[in-house]
Amino acid sequence: MSQYQAPLNDICFNLFDVWQLDKYWQQQPQLADLIEPDTAKAILEEAAKICEQQIAPFVSKADTTGAQLIGGKVVLPEHYHTAYQSLSEGGWTGLSGDTEYGGMGMPKALSMMVDEMLCSADIAFSLYPGLTAGACVALLQHADDETKALYLPKMYSGEWSGTMCLTEAHAGSDLGIMRTSAKPTSDGSYRISGSKIFITAGEHDLTSNIVHLVLAKLPDAPAGSRGISLFLVPKYLLDASGEPAERNAVTVGSIEHKMGINGSATCVLNFDEATGYLIGEPHRGLACMFTMMNYERLSMGSQGLGAAERAYQNALSYAKERLQGRTNEKDANKAEPIIGHADVRRMLLNIKAMNEAGRTFATWVASLLDKAKYDNCQISAQRANLLTPITKAFMTDQGFDACVTAQQVFGGHGYIKEWGMEQLVRDVRIAQIYEGTNGIQAADFMLRKVASDQGSVLFSLLTDIKQELSGAELAEAEVLPLYIDELVTVSRALLATDFRAQGAQACDYLAAVSYVLYGYMWYKNLLAVKTADCSDIFRQSKQHTAAYFFQRILPRAKGLFALLSQDTAALDTMAPEHF
Repeated sequence: MSQYQAPLNDICFNLFDVWQLDKYWQQQPQLADLIEPDTAKAILEEAAKICEQQIAPFVSKADTTGAQLIGGKVVLPEHYHTAYQSLSEGGWTGLSGDTEYGGMGMPKALSMMVDEMLCSADIAFSLYPGLTAGACVALLQHADDETKALYLPKMYSGEWSGTMCLTEAHAGSDLGIMRTSAKPTSDGSYRISGSKIFITAGEHDLTSNIVHLVLAKLPDAPAGSRGISLFLVPKYLLDASGEPAERNAVTVGSIEHKMGINGSATCVLNFDEATGYLIGEPHRGLACMFTMMNYERLSMGSQGLGAAERAYQNALSYAKERLQGRTNEKDANKAEPIIGHADVRRMLLNIKAMNEAGRTFATWVASLLDKAKYDNCQISAQRANLLTPITKAFMTDQGFDACVTAQQVFGGHGYIKEWGMEQLVRDVRIAQIYEGTNGIQAADFMLRKVASDQGSVLFSLLTDIKQELSGAELAEAEVLPLYIDELVTVSRALLATDFRAQGAQACDYLAAVSYVLYGYMWYKNLLAVKTADCSDIFRQSKQHTAAYFFQRILPRAKGLFALLSQDTAALDTMAPEHF
């Protein structure tokens, strides 16, 4: 049976030693009275208890039972209700919500650590509060005051939940060709008609109302993505007192039968002249929805890391207990724990090194979002925007690889359901696909985040990192600038090519940048652990893992640099009939 214990020591190490966010929080008028280290630790510890005791032990049951469509209603596993109630009562469903509407007002860096724990416990369950939090972000930024006052308090409290309704059967990532329509009425509302697929948490019995954020087109909409508007379509319309009353014309067509995350209700939703309300300006819906999508893309990174952390913990435990083979030829009759075998150690260290760098990276990106919000810092906002596709794509790629590698540590037992490893592989696989496939993320990174400004934001970031490294007394601080210089050279060469070549290189380029930035994450870990109030075991573990990363993982970037210097013409020489 798969086990999980929240990595609170490493989470706190990242928050308070690596990035020293407790000091930053105390400097912010909006945060100083809300949070201090003891408060943050208490929040993390209580969230960990819920994840460890009420969610993680039952993840296999949730997978087997799944979300069931019965009589037009979606019924979720019974323990989901208890866990969701605990989250709601503890305030975690509104952890980073605006205090004006009943949220706790905590920084994103703290809520992202809670997201990781929820994803380790059960990715499928994490989607219910996760989608709601994203919907709240979109409403907070784009809805009018009356709408925010009606909906946000109930969503922050966990009484109501939220969804994001984009995809249609004929239109995946090409939202410009969607057919869902919105017709204005005399009372200022709209009649929404159409069908949406792949709607996470589209229907369920956890909350008394579900707030759907739906993309649709007005009658006078311009062609393509510039003609999309955003609408709020509640499952139940509200009465004069703001409580759910009449059922809206939103129904479930079916729920998808999926490879994994079976506890998540992935629905086909049909809108039959359902009542909706415009959010933001007409024809500006895609920009409004991207507020939510960017939030969800960060959550995808948490899914990759969360699954990888649980996979690592179980693989490590198994490797210490499983007796198989011998590493000492002198004692041919005594089997030893497989953690003594070089290849098993390689697999475990690969996972550990990437997980811990990923946690530092996630904390960094979240802290940049906080600085953009609380300081109105444009540089932080630009860098968070730059790093979002890396958070989504690289962290989920690494998460899937980690789960497969951890499964391999178990050998044949990893393929058997009772150990829980095959479920982690199935569950985390979706994180590379939804919220924009990782290929789309790579294209976004290459073409929109780097090429669009000729690398200005990226090069500025790399310059600052090199300046920081220049005064450091660590051997790694001498190695990393060499990689940065080569990355800049490769980047400038790539920027000199055309759009087609840049798109062809996008996935490898995102990976190359990511490995170099993970090297910076390990530098930050090494620097912090020198003075951290931690055990000798923790300190030595960080130092040994960092050495492994710089010796055995970071050199992968050089292979990618070599690949990126090659011509991409071979991709286009074959006609479709040659495949």
